[in-house]
Order: sequence, then C-alpha cells, then structure tokens
Amino acid sequence: MAMQVQPTWIGVDVSKATLDICSTDTGDVLTLPNEGKAIRQWLKRLSGPVFLTLEATNLFHLELATQAYARRVTVYLVNGYRLSKYREGIGARAKTDRSDARLLRRYGMHEHADLRAWAPPPKGYTTLQRLLHRRAVLVQARTTLRQSLTGMPELKTSVAALLRKMNHLDHLLIKRLQRILVELGWNQQARRCRAIEGIGPITSIALTTTFHRGAFASADAFIAFLGMDVRVRDSGTMRGRRKLTKRGDPEIRRLLYMAAMTACRSSTWKPFYERMLARGLSTTQALVALARKLARIAFALLKTGSTYQPKAPGEACPST
Repeated sequence: MAMQVQPTWIGVDVSKATLDICSTDTGDVLTLPNEGKAIRQWLKRLSGPVFLTLEATNLFHLELATQAYARRVTVYLVNGYRLSKYREGIGARAKTDRSDARLLRRYGMHEHADLRAWAPPPKGYTTLQRLLHRRAVLVQARTTLRQSLTGMPELKTSVAALLRKMNHLDHLLIKRLQRILVELGWNQQARRCRAIEGIGPITSIALTTTFHRGAFASADAFIAFLGMDVRVRDSGTMRGRRKLTKRGDPEIRRLLYMAAMTACRSSTWKPFYERMLARGLSTTQALVALARKLARIAFALLKTGSTYQPKAPGEACPST
C-alpha cells in the first residue's frame, strides 16, 4: 500500500522587498528577496502537494503567486482586514512580518475549506485595472486642485492651463482604456452596460473588467466580489447596524456610487430611489442600494448577453 504524501502548508508575509516564509510546525521563518530569481529557486525545492497562503499586498504578491500557480502550487490570497480579525480572534498580541507568516500558515491550514484557490486573471484584466486606478488618482488630484485653488484670482490663468493639461491626460487614458477593451473583444459587453441609466463609459469598462475576473456563479457572488454585500450583525433581540463589507476594489464602488447619483434623477430609477428614502434610508444608503441594483442588472446583461430594456417609471423592482 502506497504511503500517503502529507501536504505542505506554507504562509508567506509579503512586502515590497522581502518574503517571510513559514512552512514548518516549529514556526521557523525563512526570509527571501521578493525577486523573480529568488522565488524561482525556492519553488524548485518544494515537492509534493503544496498549499500557499499569502496576504494580498498591493501588487507585491503577484510575482510569487504567478510563479507558484505555474508550478501547480495551490495559492490562497487573504485580504488584510480578514487576517487582522483572525489575529484578534485567536488572541495573538504581536504583529510582525514573521508572526504574520506563521499566522497565514495557520489560517490556510484551518480555514482553506472556506477559501477559493487563486488563479491568474485573464489577459488584459490587470492592464485595465491598473489604468482605471491611475485614472482615479488623476481624477482625485484634479478635483483637489480645483477646490483648493478656487478663490485665488492671481492664479486663475495658471490653474486653468494646468486643468486643461489634466483633462487632456484624462482623455488619453480613456482612449487607451477603450482601445484595450476593443483588442480584448469586450467592447460589445461594455456597450450593454452603458445602456443602463447612469452607467457611463468608465463605469461600463470597470464592470466588464470585473466580470471577466472570475466565473461568478450568481449576481450575489458578483456583488460580494465588489464588496457591496451587506454585513449583518444581530444577536438576540439586538439588530446591529448594516454595513457594506467593502472587500472589493474601492474604485469600482466609487464609480457605481457616482452612477447611482446620475441614475436617481432618471425617470426609470427616481421612483426606486424615493422608495428607499421612504423606508427611512439616508441619502447615502439609498444611493448605495441603487448602485447595487445597477451592478446586478449589469451582471445579468454580461452573463446572458442580453440587451437592456428600461422599465417604465415606477416598475423597477424594489428588491436590492
């Protein structure tokens, strides 16, 4: 009878310069440079079934995750918020790179049944996502400058020239986003999303890009990936405050919120928005509910390949 090979569980704390790796029950930690060559040499030494748990840290984890996936290592990514709550839950008092490597190993070993194995995004996804984030930085900087320098007439001409330059750069970024979308063959899908009231070119690109990140089984899974699902905290007769989990990309949530601000003024979605307010929701909560509704409709269009058919005013389903 063949001996069963025991899997190797590894936790890796990722920073820009180094990787702290824990792969033993004794808690010993190895530190490697976060460089392609060093990662490749370390992965070659691994054998048998290997399960790797690491924290998603900006883009610094991608080199390790991509190389490990190529060598058939099962990779789990854990966001920082979830890991911090896990640390609190087990009563850990220290937070260092080395202790986090041990914590990630423990998390993977005990919680992997509730985790989804990571796979590289489809071609073009990362490029589009980075461009969307860079445009977000530009938009924020432009807004901040416009607000900060208002009321300074001596700078009016210079400020106007600077804003024109920033607008031109924004135009170039949008053109590049649209060009990549066409190259990937996703342009028609984005057009379907743009037919929804409030959804503009940038939001449609963001929704289409996110849709192609994974095989979402349902609209609920898509909403959860966006971080627009609601965290419920009830106990006994106490009904806790509902909050968004905010686990996904904050930029797409911002875009959807802005889309809801436009959609709530349309004849199709104004009744829905007013019903949310009549329920006692604040303006922000009502807009979030509408943004979630728009995301669900976009998912349905992308999933089925159907064309958006606006409902008559007042017919929009109140469910979110």
